[in-house]
Amino acid sequence: MDHPRLKKNVTSIFPEQIALAISSPTSMWVSWVTGDAKIGSNVTPLDPSSVDSVVWYGKQSGKYSSKRSGNSTVYSQLYPFEGLFNYTSGIIHHVRIDGLEPGTKYYFKCGDSSFPAMSKEHAFETLPVPSPTSYPHRIAVVGDLGLTSNTSTTVDHLIKNDPSLLLMVGDLSYANQYLTTGGKGASCYSCAFPDAPIRETYQPRWDGWGRFMEPLTSRVPMMVIEGNHEIEPQVAGITFKSYLTRFAVPSEESGSNNNFYYSFDAGGIHFIMLGAYVDYNSTGAQYAWLKEDLHRMDRAVTPWLIAAWHPPWYNSYASHYQEFECMRKEMEALLYQYGVDIVFSGHVHAYERMNRVYNYSLDPCGPVYITVGDGGNIEEVDVDHADDPGKCPTAEDNIPEFGGVCHLNFSSGPAKGNFCWSKQPEWSAFRESSFGHGILEVVNSTSALWTWHRNQDIYKEESSGDQIYIVRQPELCSASPGLKGINETQIGRQKSETASISARRWKWVLSSFFMAFTAVNPINAIFNCIWLW
Repeated sequence: MDHPRLKKNVTSIFPEQIALAISSPTSMWVSWVTGDAKIGSNVTPLDPSSVDSVVWYGKQSGKYSSKRSGNSTVYSQLYPFEGLFNYTSGIIHHVRIDGLEPGTKYYFKCGDSSFPAMSKEHAFETLPVPSPTSYPHRIAVVGDLGLTSNTSTTVDHLIKNDPSLLLMVGDLSYANQYLTTGGKGASCYSCAFPDAPIRETYQPRWDGWGRFMEPLTSRVPMMVIEGNHEIEPQVAGITFKSYLTRFAVPSEESGSNNNFYYSFDAGGIHFIMLGAYVDYNSTGAQYAWLKEDLHRMDRAVTPWLIAAWHPPWYNSYASHYQEFECMRKEMEALLYQYGVDIVFSGHVHAYERMNRVYNYSLDPCGPVYITVGDGGNIEEVDVDHADDPGKCPTAEDNIPEFGGVCHLNFSSGPAKGNFCWSKQPEWSAFRESSFGHGILEVVNSTSALWTWHRNQDIYKEESSGDQIYIVRQPELCSASPGLKGINETQIGRQKSETASISARRWKWVLSSFFMAFTAVNPINAIFNCIWLW
């Protein structure tokens, strides 16, 4: 915590941990922290009303034509157990600045001018207006980041790739890998302090994480979704306090009114961020909101539909294998019905890209699922595959921290009757156990370039671990009876049976040929062709 990138470098009342988040195409959230957090047996919260929350902003450096005020709050993480420390945060500020023009650079300062205690000047560029011809320059995607030397390499590499938007797919600071008294963190979730009376956390790691990320998040909007390491239980059954208090997301703007799930637009892309650790059942509030959000979306304006949540549904690693089958069974058919193009997840500490898949069957109209839980956290990389000899988990393994257990044996295909495949599954296109991050560059309404950058390639020019064009085929999939004509009965049936792909096999062959020959990396193209053959 005394590392230069983690320690506090401003005096108490000055802003730090400055971060941006998209509110709407013409508005932005600006968040920051003032005051000193406290940790110990007896802590007294700061008074949020003791300092104002103000942002000055304008189109010219040093000239701020607009001013907006917002709200401030504090939170506490309380552990009334012998030997455990309590924590109360600094004052956390959230201000929504509006009236922004798309694709425009703005300069801003935040803080309280009455002291005076304003930050130094920062700048950001707004994203394009929703349109089928306008897209963010580059979108960085990373998960399971933490705070390690590997994290530093990931973020440095990511900054070098100059993104205009950052998706964080859960498990951010890993504060819950540390005792409340600090010290050395645990390198695995299950071995983290088994004798402790509660799953404790060292909350100052959150402050260090905010400082670590500020050089990026003060100029590039960061959109977050919760992971299991954000649960952080404390007294009275309170959970997710750090996540809910520290991050501003467009929950009200998107109609969810819930920070665990929301949506937003960035140029011609509609993003849906889903919560895996709150009710995801088809009878619940999240599902109802998702259905309405998908219904409202206009693909003529935002052709691309991208979803993200923390635990992957498709995963060939032994770690977290089939862990969130219940969520998949509840939601997959709805997302397929509306033609989701790409799904990003984390949780598994490795990289894996899937072929287009639906209900474990290759399907040209299914999403491309990509796992990027390889940000660099303290738990290290996952290396074992469920199809490796002797590595198939048992049905008692990988129990989710939320929701039920829906492990299944495959009912068709090469793995029929088995819990695990005996080789890399056909829906798993590429996998590697390395730390890194991804960059998505949407070219137009039908093509996007996806690149996974390994940390070990940071000093190599034009180097990537995996790279491929992802191609939308709306004219093919809109005519598919399994895509737009799905009804509620079919959605319910999907929970208990495996769909056949025979009726769509010719479409899959055509799309697979296209994917094989559009792989940017020649090695990937060769493997794709061999695999297709």
